[in-house]
Amino acid sequence: MPKIFTPTNQIRLTNVAVVRMKKGGKRFEIACYKNKVLSWRSGTEKDLDEVLQTIAVFNNVSKGEVAKKEELQKAFGKDDVTEICKEILAKGELQVSEKERQDQLDSMFKEIATTVADKCVNPETKRPYPVSIIEKSMKDIHYSIKPHRNAKQQALDVIRLLKETIPLERAKMRLKVALPAKEAKRLKERIAKLSSTVTEGEEWEGERLMLTCLIDPGHFREMDEIIRTETKGAGALEVLNLKEIKEGEEVLE
Repeated sequence: MPKIFTPTNQIRLTNVAVVRMKKGGKRFEIACYKNKVLSWRSGTEKDLDEVLQTIAVFNNVSKGEVAKKEELQKAFGKDDVTEICKEILAKGELQVSEKERQDQLDSMFKEIATTVADKCVNPETKRPYPVSIIEKSMKDIHYSIKPHRNAKQQALDVIRLLKETIPLERAKMRLKVALPAKEAKRLKERIAKLSSTVTEGEEWEGERLMLTCLIDPGHFREMDEIIRTETKGAGALEVLNLKEIKEGEEVLE
C-alpha cells in the first residue's frame, strides 16, 4: 500500500478557532483553542500554550499552509514566530460564526451590567440597582460592546454614560484609619476635606485616633498617600469593604 505524505509546510488541525490578520498585503492566521482568545485578551489567561493549538503562523489554517519565514520577515520585520503569534493574537480578527459572535457579545453585555450593578448604587436610595435595570439602561443608550476590551474596562465607560441618564454613583469604600495622637487633629481635617468623605465614627485606642470613613473610591490613593507619608509609618489604613476602581489602570477590582 503506498504511503501518503503530508507536505512539510502543512499542518492539519481540527476544532480550531482562527485569528486572522492582514499585513504587508498578505493574510496571516494562527490556530487557537475556542474560548481562549478572549481570555488572553482580557488578561485572565497568560499561558500562550493554553491559547494556541500550535506555535505557528499560517497563510491558511483550514488548508494547513504554514507561512514561510521570508514572508514573516517581510511583513512583520522579524521571524520570531512566538512574538508574531502574540501580535496576531492581540491585533487580529477572531473568525467565528455569527451565532458564536452574538453569544460572546451577549455574555459580555451581561458581565458588564453585572459589574456596574455590583460597583454602583442609586444615590437617592443608597441601594444597588438590579442587573436587569442596568441592562435595560445600557440598551436605552445603545451601548455598543467592544470585543477587544474586557468587561471590567468597559464597565467604567458604562458608568460614565449611565450617570447622564439615571441616578448613579459609585458605591463608597468603608475604611478604618488609625492616626497617631500628635498628628490626629491635623490629619483628620485633611481627610475631611477630601470630596465625598464621610466620617462614620471615631474613638481613641491608646495613643491613636481610630476613624471609620466612607470615601469615594477615586480618592483612595490620595487617602493612602496621606496616611503613609504624613504619619511616617505610625498610622494605618484598613479597607473594611472593597469597591475600588483603579482609575489609572482603567480596571475595576
